[in-house]
Amino acid sequence: MRVVFLGPPGAGKGTQAQKLSSREGIPQISTGDIIRAAIKGGTPLGQEFKRYNDEGKLVPDELVVRLVADRLTEKDCKDGFILDGFPRTVPQAKALETLLDQKNTPLSAVILFDAKDSVVVERLSGRRTCSSCGQVYHVAANPPKQPGVCDKCGGPVVQRKDDQEDVIKERLRVYREQTAPLVAFYQAAKLLTRIDGERGQAEVESALAKVLT
Repeated sequence: MRVVFLGPPGAGKGTQAQKLSSREGIPQISTGDIIRAAIKGGTPLGQEFKRYNDEGKLVPDELVVRLVADRLTEKDCKDGFILDGFPRTVPQAKALETLLDQKNTPLSAVILFDAKDSVVVERLSGRRTCSSCGQVYHVAANPPKQPGVCDKCGGPVVQRKDDQEDVIKERLRVYREQTAPLVAFYQAAKLLTRIDGERGQAEVESALAKVLT
């Protein structure tokens, strides 16, 4: 199973990717996670990413594709993978298509998790993250037992800058702008299926299972 999960931040694709990864025994590959790991590890690619981040510039598609291509060569991807939030642009999608065609391992499906901007803002602005271990909470749906303290490791639980309302709205604007042509690209390839990301986790998981059966 080789699938791409698309959708705005906060639509639930990360949660569903984790569940599917656990159930199928294939890795969830989040470009955000591997970029942060590469920067932290000081790898050559990580240093290039850090330079773009420090200068406030967009990371070129070619650099992101190289990072994903390296990740897909690892042993745990042999039986499949879930790409969470990649590709983000049509050039990235075309590069991924070429990469997978060379291996004769085309995508099985592309899932678009739909959610209105108002729902996304409500979900993300309430999100809190442990700055030590990365455990995620929500002030209404899943708060830590002790305010500001991680249940898992005791680290400080904070609101990331990315989860502040003005930043969320800008992320959504960029997402909508980038994703419209990407959705059309995968529709034309007859790979895209839409799932209502505003429903409860169990309902979304059930809908996803039907699509991927």
